[in-house]
Amino acid sequence: MTTCLQAQLLQGHSHVYSEQDTLRGTITSERAWWDLQKYYLEVEVHSEEKFIKGTNTVVFKVIDQPQQLQIDLQEPMEILEVKHHKINLNFTRNGNAFFIDIPQKYSVGEIDSIEIFFEGHPKEAVNAPWDGGFTWGKDEEGNDFIATSCQGLGASVWWPNKDHMYDEPDLGMEIKVEVPEHLMDVSNGRLVGVKKNRKKKTKTYHWKVVNPINNYGVNINIGNYVHFGEQYKGEKGKLDMNYYVLEHNLEKAKKQFTQAKDMMEAFEHWFGHYPFYEDGFKLVEVPYLGMEHQSSVTYGNKFQNGYLGSDLSNTGWGLKFDFIIIHEAGHEWFANNITDKDIADMWIHESFTAYSECLFVEYYYGKEAGLQYVRGTRSAIQNDRPIIGEYNVNSEGSGDMYYKGSNMINMIRKIQDDDEKWRSLLRGMNEQYYHQTVDTKQIEDYISKEVGIDLSKVFDQYLRTTSIPVMEYRKVDGGFAYRYINVVEGFMMPLDILINNETKRIVPIQKWQMLECNEFESLEIDPNYYVGLMEIKI
Repeated sequence: MTTCLQAQLLQGHSHVYSEQDTLRGTITSERAWWDLQKYYLEVEVHSEEKFIKGTNTVVFKVIDQPQQLQIDLQEPMEILEVKHHKINLNFTRNGNAFFIDIPQKYSVGEIDSIEIFFEGHPKEAVNAPWDGGFTWGKDEEGNDFIATSCQGLGASVWWPNKDHMYDEPDLGMEIKVEVPEHLMDVSNGRLVGVKKNRKKKTKTYHWKVVNPINNYGVNINIGNYVHFGEQYKGEKGKLDMNYYVLEHNLEKAKKQFTQAKDMMEAFEHWFGHYPFYEDGFKLVEVPYLGMEHQSSVTYGNKFQNGYLGSDLSNTGWGLKFDFIIIHEAGHEWFANNITDKDIADMWIHESFTAYSECLFVEYYYGKEAGLQYVRGTRSAIQNDRPIIGEYNVNSEGSGDMYYKGSNMINMIRKIQDDDEKWRSLLRGMNEQYYHQTVDTKQIEDYISKEVGIDLSKVFDQYLRTTSIPVMEYRKVDGGFAYRYINVVEGFMMPLDILINNETKRIVPIQKWQMLECNEFESLEIDPNYYVGLMEIKI
């Protein structure tokens, strides 16, 4: 374990934010007055020109006095016109934000819609999915192999929408994608139909999502796909599980994708029923590593276990499963079911999903195997900056949200020290916040309540600072003295220690306390606590 005693508490970010960051990351007054109900998205994809065009009908419910309506679409994409019942509406553009004049007077509760016409050359992904956009690839046979990925960057990189995490379409969306006739589009939800456009030599694939969906989870995947599938008998009944891969990878996929049912069994055990039975579950091969698009999880791990064949935990357990299948599907519960309102709280997505890897290992190989796995991932922790980012400017925090976050969650499980109650906590969280957007306080308060301990200072320490607590101790006559250092004010987390090979629970604070023991020989901290230990010799 690495301990960084020099890190500053409540360390800030040095990034200077622009007006565009604020327009993207804030619930502006032009967003706040309307509640998103549904999208009807239609897109034509022209691969030779790397060009798309289409329409998006936005259905909304009035919840406050109307103002202008903000829609987001990133440069170099263009909104050509906006119509309201076939009447053109005026709009202005400020960078990536469009402000549409709504001349009609509304009553609260009224539902209406606008139709947005757009086109352009969307940003091409440089290093998908981390630096996303459109990936314009080719398969081994020279066919187009195209996919979208836009977490963080935002769905408005390729289609116009209300691009803020807090509001999802309550009634889902419909997606129509027109592609060359010899290829297939796979998007979110269920396939409603395929229309042949004979004169244009294209096909239009029509997909329907009935559950709320986050914008970045909407995807287009185009390729020479073949399909196979199965039904899983789960907690909510029969779940359709469908798989789309390139034709030449079919046999490898049939072998590797058996892990999808293993995943579903384990995660329904830990987290409760799959959140999108109505929309089904899909794995879709793509030309990049993969991502958690809702009900359309994308996969590019080359049909092998580990993370591109490597074990991120360095314990051996990480080679027992296909990282992309397990991790990205885990996001169906944490990211797609429970979604953060502001990307600054993306730890809610990534910490719990990284922790789901440990729970998958535990389900099939035993608790100690799962604990070894999560502890093994600590080597990836950087402690470079806080896990929680800056609010209202579309800023995510440190990548430590993955494995520092998962180790924090594992530590809280140890504090609770009741496996059945812990499982109930995870399942209850997915039930209480089912299909909702949440903030950090809601999750922190929920966990503290269920564990029965005020964990607010624990969250402050591990999410909002880069400092790792250290228990300092010194031998004294009749026992030893101990205290916490390198912690936020008021930090008093329970700690399990092994003293002379006997387990005891103590609650250190920042002042010296005394623990009596007849003969003090050895002291260790339970390894499931991400806490340092330092002896002071006098």
